[in-house]
Amino acid sequence: MKILVTGTAGFIGFFLAKRLLEKGYEVVGLDNINDYYDVKLKYGRLRDLGIAEDEVEYAKRVESIKFENHSFYRIDLADCEAMESLFKSEKFDAVCNLAAQAGVRYSLENPAAYVQSNLTGFANILENCRNHEVENLCYASSSSVYGLNKSMPFRVSDSVDHPVSLYAATKKSNELMAHTYSHLYGIKTTGLRFFTVYGPWGRPDMAPMLFADAILHGRPINVFNYGKMQRDFTYIDDIVEGVVRVIEHPAEPNEDFDYRAPDPASSPAPYRVYNIGNGRPVKLLEFITTLEKHLGKKAKMNMMPMQPGDVEATWADTSALEKDVGYRPSTDLDRGIGEFVKWYREFYSL
Repeated sequence: MKILVTGTAGFIGFFLAKRLLEKGYEVVGLDNINDYYDVKLKYGRLRDLGIAEDEVEYAKRVESIKFENHSFYRIDLADCEAMESLFKSEKFDAVCNLAAQAGVRYSLENPAAYVQSNLTGFANILENCRNHEVENLCYASSSSVYGLNKSMPFRVSDSVDHPVSLYAATKKSNELMAHTYSHLYGIKTTGLRFFTVYGPWGRPDMAPMLFADAILHGRPINVFNYGKMQRDFTYIDDIVEGVVRVIEHPAEPNEDFDYRAPDPASSPAPYRVYNIGNGRPVKLLEFITTLEKHLGKKAKMNMMPMQPGDVEATWADTSALEKDVGYRPSTDLDRGIGEFVKWYREFYSL
């Protein structure tokens, strides 16, 4: 297969591209390389994929010097003309859309960025899949779609009608948009609700990087909801393995779909939604203790109230993923944090 992976300068997209290349697939990477966080980290990921920073120009095809079956384009998903040209020239067999404006809290500050990237950009992905006969599409959703739901663990059959951030609302919108294209045009679409992904090369706006930087430099860390938070931390390798299996097993229609009691996660169209999480919520204070252990330094904690748009706990039921593609994430927190800290010290020379 020739696969378009969007967001390859980002955390998950980088690891997915690398895994697919190692498996022998042809991968075309795409990213707009925006400055939401340090672009040096983004170019560092691209460099590890063999993409030279000084070769990158807008809408130019750059060949990898490390993987003969990899090329990269710097394109914004919302650029209709550039996206149309890309799909027309490259003729993809499958698409995995991981590019998005990320961050729950930032969506309260700059909502327009989320509309542009997560809605307009995703609409461009869907339209180009339709117009260029790409029948296999998977895309990143998020555990944040569960919003006000407090029934644990979160099941894909649960209602996701009460998001508490615009970011979450755009991710639910992606799922609805994908179903429409599956129903109308037969595109096989699979949405992946990721649960708090962490590991080497992670985003600097997320807790592992924020906490590690503050702890090592003697600054206090902000601990929201006074530490009474739980997250289903999921190691990057587990996320990527789940995504690869979904790409290799495109969605199929649910032949037992009950129209009078519709399953939100499936359809008579080729449409599926899955959770990818570790299946074990971890208390935030336990996460901090594990990070302290591997950093060899205690944290100074600034206890703070809950932030707008945040949720108290997440916990993934991954039974649907296990049933359909035979995979369940399994990396424990101690090992995952150990790998993260090892990379962090090497990358930042600490």
